[in-house]
Amino acid sequence: MISPRRLLPSTPALLALEALDRLGTASAAAAELNLTQGAISRQLQALEGQLGTPLARREKQRLILTPAAQDYAAEVRAALTQIARAGQRLTQNPDGGRLALAILPAFGVHWLAPRLADFAARHPEVSLTLSTRLRPFDFADEDFDAAIHFGRADWPGAEHLHLLAEDVQAVAAPALLADPPQTPADLLTCPLLQIESRLSGWSRWFDAHGLPGQRVTGMVFDQFATMKEAAIHGLGLALLPSFLIGPELADGRLVPAWGAAVPGQGSYWLVWPDTRKPRPPLTAFRDWLAEQTA
Repeated sequence: MISPRRLLPSTPALLALEALDRLGTASAAAAELNLTQGAISRQLQALEGQLGTPLARREKQRLILTPAAQDYAAEVRAALTQIARAGQRLTQNPDGGRLALAILPAFGVHWLAPRLADFAARHPEVSLTLSTRLRPFDFADEDFDAAIHFGRADWPGAEHLHLLAEDVQAVAAPALLADPPQTPADLLTCPLLQIESRLSGWSRWFDAHGLPGQRVTGMVFDQFATMKEAAIHGLGLALLPSFLIGPELADGRLVPAWGAAVPGQGSYWLVWPDTRKPRPPLTAFRDWLAEQTA
């Protein structure tokens, strides 16, 4: 239900309030909105009259918003941002719908991208926008409809769809394993490459092979792609997701260092904010992913 008309002020008045709150002075707000300081003051007065409550006081020729007005301005800012994003989505794809998705680089390149042609063929009305993010973020601050998340179903304020569990395999360049290890403990004498987001990965791997409590140090990378290339060039052994190394194992650029793949530290999830009703593009993408991972 739409709020009473008196509680829906004009857009110029809301823009003036938001700019004054964000920039701190009427002169700065006026410059940004291409108005005079007097116009900013009049817009604020009109807003006070419509809402029936004071929003600012004058101190040494400066307009100072009340604490309540500052809280109101923050909510106005969020609403204006949402309206602007809605307009952007409409103009980018007036015949269908835009879906802005945050992805993890390795998963996006090696698992998602090869499958996207199928989604595009089934849903030509959806315009996908993909952006890489390595760490979780706040949906309120980023213009994303959904994200690919690794870990557990623990993203606050979000609903989720499980995609697949990660398993990892210890691999290395063939030259690095010229003398094949005889036991898992032999790997401790080799340089062990680590990924920043899974620093306990090797410790868990050794624990799974009967060697608990191992503290592992070694070169650290922020992306799997870089660590994989380092392993291919003989810099050390790497724990890599199985979906990432199929071609390298097939052509012999990488070989298993010991045993088969073991469960990793989490799963991949599609997450989306629980404060928004899923739009048709997101529903279509979610249903398609569910089919792909069934």
